Amino acid sequence: MTALPPPQDPIQPRRLLRLLQRMMDIYSPSGKEEELLGYLYAFFKKRGLPVGRQMLEDGRYNLIVAPPGVDIQLALIGHLDTVSAHDLEAFGFSREGGVISGLGAADMKGGCAAIIEACLCLWETAGPDVPAALILVVGEEENGDGAARLLEDLHFPWCIIAEPTGLAPCLAHYGYIEMQLTAQGKRRHASLARGRHSPVEKMLKTLLALTHHLDQRPEAVYNIRDLLTSKSGFAVPEWCQAWVDFHLPPHTPTGAFCAELEEVVCSPGTKDPMEVRFHTIQDGYDLPGKGPVVEALQKIYDQRALPWSPAAFPSHSDANLLWAHGIKPILLGPGSLAKAHVPDECIDEAEVLAAAGIYYQLLMEVLSSPAGQ
Repeated sequence: MTALPPPQDPIQPRRLLRLLQRMMDIYSPSGKEEELLGYLYAFFKKRGLPVGRQMLEDGRYNLIVAPPGVDIQLALIGHLDTVSAHDLEAFGFSREGGVISGLGAADMKGGCAAIIEACLCLWETAGPDVPAALILVVGEEENGDGAARLLEDLHFPWCIIAEPTGLAPCLAHYGYIEMQLTAQGKRRHASLARGRHSPVEKMLKTLLALTHHLDQRPEAVYNIRDLLTSKSGFAVPEWCQAWVDFHLPPHTPTGAFCAELEEVVCSPGTKDPMEVRFHTIQDGYDLPGKGPVVEALQKIYDQRALPWSPAAFPSHSDANLLWAHGIKPILLGPGSLAKAHVPDECIDEAEVLAAAGIYYQLLMEVLSSPAGQ
């Protein structure tokens, strides 16, 4: 999907792509975002923008660019962290034939660069006192600690999160469950092992039963993320753990689904039952197709000859937490989830530029309307 830039777009492609290159050349996996944060803080200060640091306990921080004392009506949000690099020798920016490759290109430094450029253009056009905020958080790829800290101090009615959606507006969002399974065993010499002694065999049988059950629930997407045992050498391990992620369509009752999982993995009357813990349970949501931000977006898509096809974001993101705190998040950004978290991560340059134009026009539309004043 490629947007048509209207004549009034003030987006500066060279500035945007130069910023994206610098951001991608700075390694910023979750928990180690400090160098990129420092670069962007200086970037905003140099331009005289009202940037602040919202500190987390470990010395990391979110960056918030917003006019002091103004009631924020719309926030543009991105996360600066990435997953760990597949190759530390070759993770940075490269560009060929209109395609930008490198760690974070799609998820989501491309989106972050686009919202930064849109906000720079807004401030250059309308001044820094508009009721809008640019928010760059940390920790999204791990535990969402940046978004949790953000909500301690700020609230706003609407936000755009620049996750990779291929520029499709996602008014709905899948729910997310993170489950930990633990099977206990008894350490003994490997030559004396029997199936009933092994927590690994118990775990494998449990996971097989779980996958068979989920075959009857094709709408639920699951991923067995990690399978671990105690370091045992030539012996039966003392425990085995598995972590499983579930992504559920927006209207799925997560509480009932958790109870269903427990019934499958915990056989009643078992001498050594499987231990089940849910570390994250977040409901999905489905926004109605109305309201000032949605209506402004639809108008922009009509003007740019883009199809208006609202979708549901099928992954986990900070939006789940923001929604639970009374904020209406729309996910809209350049790039594809299929190209995120993979060794050949990439994004179309034209899509990044188009995203910046859409964000800028949305800011102007919403903030100039009576509802945005």
